[in-house]
Amino acid sequence: MIRKRTNDNVSSNRFQRSSLWQKCTNFRTLKQLHAFLVVNGFNSSPSALRELIFLSAIAVSGTMHYAHQVFAQITEPDIFMWNTMIRGSAQSLAPASAVSLYAQMENRGVKPDKFTFSFVLKACTKLSWVKLGFGIHGKVVKFGFQSNTFVRNTLIYFHANCGDLSTARALFDASAKRDVVPWSALTAGYARRGELDVARQLFDEMPIRDLVSWNVMITAYAKLGAMEKARKLFDEAPNKDVVTWNAMIAGYVLSGLNREALEMFDAMRDVGQRPDDVTMLSILSATADLGDLEVGKKIYRSIFDMYCGDISVLLGNALIDMYAKCGSIENALDVFRAMRDKDTSSWNSIIGGLAFHGHAKESINLFQEMLRLKIRPNEITFVGVLVACSHAGKVQEGRMYFNLMRDSYKIEPNIKHYGCMVDILGRAGLLIEAFDFIDTMEIEPNAIIWRTLLGACRVHGDVELGRRANEQLLKMRKDESGDYVLLSNIYASKGEWDGVEKVRKLMDDGGVKKEAGRSMIDADNSFLMNFLFDSKLKFVKESS
Repeated sequence: MIRKRTNDNVSSNRFQRSSLWQKCTNFRTLKQLHAFLVVNGFNSSPSALRELIFLSAIAVSGTMHYAHQVFAQITEPDIFMWNTMIRGSAQSLAPASAVSLYAQMENRGVKPDKFTFSFVLKACTKLSWVKLGFGIHGKVVKFGFQSNTFVRNTLIYFHANCGDLSTARALFDASAKRDVVPWSALTAGYARRGELDVARQLFDEMPIRDLVSWNVMITAYAKLGAMEKARKLFDEAPNKDVVTWNAMIAGYVLSGLNREALEMFDAMRDVGQRPDDVTMLSILSATADLGDLEVGKKIYRSIFDMYCGDISVLLGNALIDMYAKCGSIENALDVFRAMRDKDTSSWNSIIGGLAFHGHAKESINLFQEMLRLKIRPNEITFVGVLVACSHAGKVQEGRMYFNLMRDSYKIEPNIKHYGCMVDILGRAGLLIEAFDFIDTMEIEPNAIIWRTLLGACRVHGDVELGRRANEQLLKMRKDESGDYVLLSNIYASKGEWDGVEKVRKLMDDGGVKKEAGRSMIDADNSFLMNFLFDSKLKFVKESS
C-alpha cells in the first residue's frame, strides 16, 4: 500500500524540479514515470502522487483504469486526489464511477469542497440521474456552496439538461447575469430539449457570448438538420475551435451532405485547426456513405500521419467500415490485422464486411477465431455470420449458429436474424421449411422476410408457395410493383399465362405501375444492405 509521508520536502522539491511529468503523453511513459517514482522513493510523496493521479486521470488519454489502480493503493488520499479522480471519472466512458468515488469519500469522512460537487453533478448530468442530482443539490445547500459561482453554474447546467428547466431558470435569475457561463448552460439546456426558439432568444440577449455559446447554438441547429442556419452562425462566430468545426462536419454527415462535410474538413485543415477523433469519425462516415475509395485512402493517410500509426479502436473500426463500404475488403482486412487492440465492433465490422462482399469462408473462419479467443459475440456478429452462411449455402452451419446465439449466448433473435435464416433456407431451395420457420417465429414477420421468400420461390419456380408469400405481402402493402412482378415471373417461368394475366389485372385494379429496371440482383443487394449495415456506427450522433 502507498502511504503518505508528512515530511516529504526533499522528495517533493526534487520531484517538482523534475520535468519528467511534462513529457508524459501516453500510457507507456506514464508507467515508466510511475516506476521512476517508486525507484527514487517519491512514491510516498503526496505532491508526486498528486501529479501521478492527475496525469493518469486527466492529462493522459485512455488511462483512467490505471488511475483507479494507483488510487486504490493510496491509504490517505487528500481532497485534491479525490476531486481529480471524481473529475476524471465524470469525463470518462464510465461516469458512474465518479458517483461511487463520492460515496466512498463520504463514508471515509472526507469533507467535500466546491469542486467535488461540481464534478459529481457533471457525472449525474452525463448519466441523466435526475433523482441523485437533486440529492447532490441538497448536499450543496447543506454545505453552503449554492452561492458559489462555480457550483451554481454547474447546478444550472444539471437542471437545464436533465433536471428541471424552471429550477435552472430560477437559479439563473438569482445569479449575476453578467456571467456568461450560466447564460451558456441555460441556452444549452433549452437547445438540447428542442426549444430552439427560447435558446436562440437567450443567445441573442447574451451581454457577452463566449465560444461555448456559439458552439451550443451551431450544434443545436446542426443536429436538427438546419444546416443553413448553422452555417450562418458558423460564419459569424468570431472564434472557432475543434468543437465548432466538428458540429458543422457532423451536421452535414447527418443531413446526408457528405461532399459538404469533406469540404468543411479541408477548410478546417487549411486554417490550421487540428482535427481530433470526433472529426475523423465523422469524415470516415461521410466517406463510407459516398463509397469513394480514393477519398477513403486519402483520409486513411491523414489519420495515419496524425496518430503516427497508433490508431484507436474507434478509428480502426470506422476505417474497416469505410473500406468495406467502398468495396476494398483487402484494405479493411489490413486495418483489422494491424489493430493492436480490438473490441467486438472490430470483429463485427470485418465479419460483416467479408460476408457482404461474398467472402463467406473467410467471414465464418474469423467468427470461429473470435469464439476461440473467448470474445463474446453480440446480435450484430450473428447477423454477419448468418449472411455469410447464406452466401456460402451452408444451411447446417446457419442452423447451428442461430441455435448457438439463442441457447449459448442467450441472445433473442430479432427480425434481421429471422430474415437471414429465411434467406439461407430460401437460397437452398428449402421453401417448405422456410414457410414453417416463419410460422414458428416469435415476432411478426415483416415485408422484407416475405419478399425474400417470394424471391426464393421465383428462383426455384414454386408457383404455389410463391402465391402464398405474395398473399402475405399484399396484406402488408399493395403498392409495390416489384412484389407483383416477382409473382408474375414465377407464373411465366412455368408457362402459366393465365396466372400472369391475373397478376396484371390485380395491378391494374389497384392502380399499381411497374417500376422500371429492377432486378433480382437489386432486391438481393437491398436485402443484404438492410440486414448488414442497418446497425452502422452511431458515433456521429453521440459525439456531435
